[in-house]
Amino acid sequence: MDLFEDPTAPRVKIPPPLADRMRPKSLDELVGQGHLTGKGKLLRRLLQAKEIPSLILWGPPGTGKTTLAHIMAEAMDAHFAAFSAVLSGVKEIREVIQEAQNERKLRMRKTILFVDEIHRFNKAQQDAFLPYVEDGTLTLIGATTENPSFEVNAPLLSRCKVLLLSPLTEEDLKTIIKKALSDKERGLGRLTVEMEKEALDFIAGSSHGDARCALNALEAAVMITPADGKGARKITMSTAQEAMQKKALLYDKSGEEHYNVISAFIKSMRGSDPDAALYWLARMLEAGEDPLFIARRMIIFASEDIGNADPLALQVAVAVKDAFDFVGLPEGWIPLAQGVTYLAAAPKSNASYAAYLEALEDVKKRGALPVPLPIRNAPTPLMRQLGYGKGYRYPHLSEEGVVAQDYLPDALKNREYYRPKEIGQEKVIKERLERIKEKRRKPK
Repeated sequence: MDLFEDPTAPRVKIPPPLADRMRPKSLDELVGQGHLTGKGKLLRRLLQAKEIPSLILWGPPGTGKTTLAHIMAEAMDAHFAAFSAVLSGVKEIREVIQEAQNERKLRMRKTILFVDEIHRFNKAQQDAFLPYVEDGTLTLIGATTENPSFEVNAPLLSRCKVLLLSPLTEEDLKTIIKKALSDKERGLGRLTVEMEKEALDFIAGSSHGDARCALNALEAAVMITPADGKGARKITMSTAQEAMQKKALLYDKSGEEHYNVISAFIKSMRGSDPDAALYWLARMLEAGEDPLFIARRMIIFASEDIGNADPLALQVAVAVKDAFDFVGLPEGWIPLAQGVTYLAAAPKSNASYAAYLEALEDVKKRGALPVPLPIRNAPTPLMRQLGYGKGYRYPHLSEEGVVAQDYLPDALKNREYYRPKEIGQEKVIKERLERIKEKRRKPK
């Protein structure tokens, strides 16, 4: 009791949030995830057989991970224990394990342990589960928004089946919102609420597949909408926008989504789609990605994917980096956007990139092949006596600047790594190299 609390004041029970009240109690109530819970699908068959293995539920926020854990525990008539990896440590794990051992011994009942955000446990904390998952004391259900391959250690992951949950569709979210508006027992059905179609579409579309986000926005919209003389509340588009506010983008700069988005960005430029590239650029900048990281990737892209098809691309990419360094935010997105559209629209060739990899493969396979004597340096009399530099032909003494001379080791004579494409400036380079090669083939 609070020291300053009035003990005579009546206590008012505060209802849980709408999202918690509307949590489905069975698979039939669950909206979405039909690939797991539909007729004949894996989770439904497991529950019918009353056999649940340890699971990792991997999916975005608000897709039903916690709900599925509760439904499974209820269907199995199992003891259910839950805690968050953010707030709990090894001490709490030991207490749960002791409780599970008592349930198993005294009541012959299984324990389902639900660990939210399991990726936040360190290796030692994850290892603490291993023997008890192994001997059946616990059925572990972990929930994570991160790729378990990276975030859950291998021994624990090998003892769990990973189930991938999909983001809810806009139609799924509309169904959930409508259900909350009509449900008189758990939802808002006891109130008279009218919702404009545009407001419904906006909340569903702005929730990014997250049911909790959609229900929280709906509840906020109802709370800030005063009832009219007849007790009705009308949720308009402006009310929905006020309730929704701005949702933070799903983007973890150290996690999988970081690599997914930068991959999409690079592949969009490689595919010559400036519109898609701009979208992914905006996603990264809006989510707080380091703009200089993006600029560095653009410089690499300019050499790897455009190369000599447009030699100016590398200069543009470097200029973008320098411009951002000079301008900074908030205007720094302007040169970034210009650079992205230039790189995406430029002709593409990875010929120089591929050529280096082929040359590298020969270096690895054949080791340090001897340098041909004519192109060796001969700074001492002994070296000249041994033939270093003998037979070297100085190209500038030729009228055309090209002489018949071999520059590769003998074992790689006539090897061709760089094969320019007939694209952009590289087409000109290809024609020039063909003329050069023809002159170099002439007898010495």
